[in-house]
Amino acid sequence: MIVWLNGPFGGGKTTLAAGLRRALPGATVADPEAVGDLLRSTLAEHALRPRDYQDLPLWRQLTGAFVAGLLRHTGGPVIVPMTVLNPDHAEEIFTPLRQVGDFHHLVVHIEPAALQKRITVSREFPGDAVRSEAVRAYRRRRASDYEQAATGWMHAGGHVIDTSAFTPEQTLHAALEHLRLPVPARPRPPEAPQA
Repeated sequence: MIVWLNGPFGGGKTTLAAGLRRALPGATVADPEAVGDLLRSTLAEHALRPRDYQDLPLWRQLTGAFVAGLLRHTGGPVIVPMTVLNPDHAEEIFTPLRQVGDFHHLVVHIEPAALQKRITVSREFPGDAVRSEAVRAYRRRRASDYEQAATGWMHAGGHVIDTSAFTPEQTLHAALEHLRLPVPARPRPPEAPQA
């Protein structure tokens, strides 16, 4: 099984991916951003260096091969937290992945106002205010791009989980229910000692 988590930058994909990895025996998390970082550093001094690595056909090919290879190597599930806003890019990656395994495209949606609140309180790099603010600024800039993709193709092309009012645990349960996988029992609170 391959579970691609799409949605806005800062919307909770990484948190959901970690929850799914804990809940699903043998699961791995494949991060295509690492593939992009490799290409960015390799092409840093080259005239053909990308502004956005997702625009490189090579990134899309390598990402598909990476995810499919992990599925073959581990048997799955493979969880992929990666925002892909361009429908042509998504189709280029998703089509071959549908052929190698049980493929699910989940859209971790959050309403714009809730997203802005989540971005404001996020701390990607605790102790490094400058780097954390750079991440927040990027997420704010890309929020409208997500909204366009959501209404243009993404919500029609994936299963939407609206996390606007969900806790991470509720989001995990919604994803597991959609995937028709067992939802882990909530741990019972310790009983109060008898007097």
